[in-house]
Amino acid sequence: MKAAVLREYGDPLEIRQVPDPEPDDHGVVIATEACGICRSDWHAWQGHGEWADDRVPQGQILGHEPAGTVVAVGESVERLGEGDRIAVPFNLGRGDCEYCRNGHGNVCSDGLALGFESAAPGAFAERVHVPYADYNAVELPENVSPVEMAGLGCRFATAYHGLAHRADLSPGDWVAVHGCGGVGLSAVHVADALGANVVAVDLADEKLAKARELGADETVNAGGVEDVPARIRGAVGDGAGVSDGAHVSVDALGVAETCRNSVACLRKRGQHLQLGLTTDAERGEVSLPTDAMTMRELTFLGSRGMPPTRYGELLRMMDRGTVSPAALVTNEVSLADVPDRLAAMSDFGTVGIEVVTEF
Repeated sequence: MKAAVLREYGDPLEIRQVPDPEPDDHGVVIATEACGICRSDWHAWQGHGEWADDRVPQGQILGHEPAGTVVAVGESVERLGEGDRIAVPFNLGRGDCEYCRNGHGNVCSDGLALGFESAAPGAFAERVHVPYADYNAVELPENVSPVEMAGLGCRFATAYHGLAHRADLSPGDWVAVHGCGGVGLSAVHVADALGANVVAVDLADEKLAKARELGADETVNAGGVEDVPARIRGAVGDGAGVSDGAHVSVDALGVAETCRNSVACLRKRGQHLQLGLTTDAERGEVSLPTDAMTMRELTFLGSRGMPPTRYGELLRMMDRGTVSPAALVTNEVSLADVPDRLAAMSDFGTVGIEVVTEF
């Protein structure tokens, strides 16, 4: 089968023939019909994550947002059969550890990260293996297409998990979203769907316009603003520019400036939600005003994917039309295009979510 393989960090992925996967006793193999291209793939391609013991090995097949049809089934799999349409979370759990049993399979003690480690080859490929499929596979309703599910991917799921499960968000609260890439636009759309008011922050007017389409009530172009937190407080104010700040603020980019701006724009007892991963500029470390955070009783939260057992919530919202991950999909490409589309992310040259649909 054809697959996109990481040869050297920063060099174009190689599209080459590799052996077809075979299902483990507990796994299934799907024919990939769609797979999102995510900034996490870009981080992997760049060789980031060494500082967190999370560097993707060379020789890895990347891609972690697949949907497709089951074509082979392991002997111990009970819930799935050939021909079933499924999506696959990137955070793969075994289903039997303490975290999985308590509904937190996205941080499974023995979990695998699809497309990011050699034991879990990714989905920039014609076929992909899904381990512990009875626990991990998410069956697609008839009215949900593979492209929609790939659009949901890790970004939408991570944003939803963060805002719906990690943060204490109430309808009418103000949410600030710093960075309007794929995960940031997902956070805008999810926050709006959950009844919050949203202010979106970015450097690109095109991305801010997309944020408006997805539910942002206010936008801030940070390029011409000296004090972004102050501008946010004004945007969420009472009409006279008076505000204590956002109830929840999201760093969807992962650079020091956006992280600190996110914390600084919060009102007392506000909550910062970290979705973006750092680059080699920060190497996983960002200095924060801890004294001010203590005095103002601010909360710092993280979100990683979403437990497989909670995908039904999103699917029901999609069925009702409350959220539409497909609205974030701006481009469908072929597997051969993946190296160039990853390179475009180096200069933030993509808008919304791009999805591979031709393998």
